Amino acid sequence: MAAPDLGSTEWERSKISAQDINLLKKLGLSKKKDALRFPSEESYLTPPIGYRVSFVDHLIRGLAAPIHDFLRGLLFVYGLQLHHLTPNSILHISIFITLCESFIGVHPNWALWKRIFLLCRNGSANIAYNIGGVVICVRPDVEYFDVKFPDSVQGWRKKLLYVLDECADSLEHNIPPFNGNEKILRRRSWDAEATDEEKSATEALMTRIHELQNTRGQELSGIQITTHFLRIRVQPLQARKNPLWMYASDKDEDRLSTDLSVKDLEKLVRKISSLSKKDTVPSSCRVTPYSATNALPQPLMQQFICLGTLFFGYPDHANSLKEDLAKANKRADDLALKLAKSEKAREKAELESASVESLRKRLHDTENALSEQLAREAGKTSQEYQLEKPKDDRLLDALSLLEIYGDEVRQSVSDAKAAFSRIFPYFFPKTDEPNTFAALAKRFIPKEDLGLALRQENLKIGVESTIALVAESQQSVNWAKVGDVKDMETKKWQSMIKAAKPSSKKILSFLRYKPTPSSSSAKPEVK
Repeated sequence: MAAPDLGSTEWERSKISAQDINLLKKLGLSKKKDALRFPSEESYLTPPIGYRVSFVDHLIRGLAAPIHDFLRGLLFVYGLQLHHLTPNSILHISIFITLCESFIGVHPNWALWKRIFLLCRNGSANIAYNIGGVVICVRPDVEYFDVKFPDSVQGWRKKLLYVLDECADSLEHNIPPFNGNEKILRRRSWDAEATDEEKSATEALMTRIHELQNTRGQELSGIQITTHFLRIRVQPLQARKNPLWMYASDKDEDRLSTDLSVKDLEKLVRKISSLSKKDTVPSSCRVTPYSATNALPQPLMQQFICLGTLFFGYPDHANSLKEDLAKANKRADDLALKLAKSEKAREKAELESASVESLRKRLHDTENALSEQLAREAGKTSQEYQLEKPKDDRLLDALSLLEIYGDEVRQSVSDAKAAFSRIFPYFFPKTDEPNTFAALAKRFIPKEDLGLALRQENLKIGVESTIALVAESQQSVNWAKVGDVKDMETKKWQSMIKAAKPSSKKILSFLRYKPTPSSSSAKPEVK
């Protein structure tokens, strides 16, 4: 099977270092058997069954399988795959989910997301990226946390690996199937803004975010939020049993590993941010996050959880698409019904065309009867009455043409069906022949070249027959070297073919095969 054309030179062989593998182990991302697989020397990506393509820099920023349903909702609404997002965009989503669950006390929701973020293409004047071709940006009119992203993440596209998708049989949390050919298409949802109703419902959430940013002595920063989810060892973008406001410290079921050492934690924070060795990594958050030991205030929890579930994920968008799909299906059913009626009308016309001779006879009899009646009324006999200008009768001329063309069409269709039926077994062996002519003809107009496939099959049979004859004659031939021959000059090829003709005639005689005339100097076609 030929390798798929990924349509981009961005895909390269995976280059993951021992340090990367060691970091993934410390984060607990590879503690389950076969949770991660590393590509070898593949020039194109072929994830094993149940696995998806991911990147080291995505995983260390909070991604893990099975993915959080809010992330899957974003991918669905925006029409993206995971490899379309940059590492900084992945971190944006992780921080947003952590902010909602740990510091506001709500599920991440679509309405609040639209008030803060939009999507932009990532590229330059001469390059439009596919891997990392989309960037999540904060709206220019929104006051949000300074996350201190690095200016660029060097070499992240080369750190490819396969992640076991534990929910591969479930559409609720699984990662969308990988398609390296899929191009990024900008959608209107990239710029979607919150409606007036959504703005009203999320105003309390925006007020809470501003309080977290601006309360003197208790200012919350993007680095604090990032350090928090890395410290508690829960991946924000993973589907979890409990939201982060129920985090139960060392006993929490969603933790992937034990606490990182202070040195490892600070090193990881600096790796995914713009902090230098001189900058201090926060040891804790100025605002105590909600958890099992710091429960949500009851009135606040009831109000915010209601808001969170109201706009959670993408059900409204999905329902809208389902309605559009139902309309499209109804339209297709109506067209199918009209097509069936048209088919019946065509069959009826063919039957009427087949009975044109009977119709002409009936017209002729009617014409004679009218002639006799007119003759009697005019005092003439039927022998004396004659039609005026019988050669200029338009009705008779039209019927004659219809009869002629109808016979030609029926004969042509019959001949074509007989021809297709005769060659069908050669092009489609072990396949039942379609009953209708339309279906039979359609099989001979595929996208691929059927003639090329047949010639290649005949060439394969010829090569295998030659090898069998040589083996039977007990001649010693190194077939491995024969298979390596390439780029032979045309003149030499023609001379070799000419020298082989006497022997080929004997072989064909033995096989009782009568070849059709063709150019013997042409090289065989290969795909």
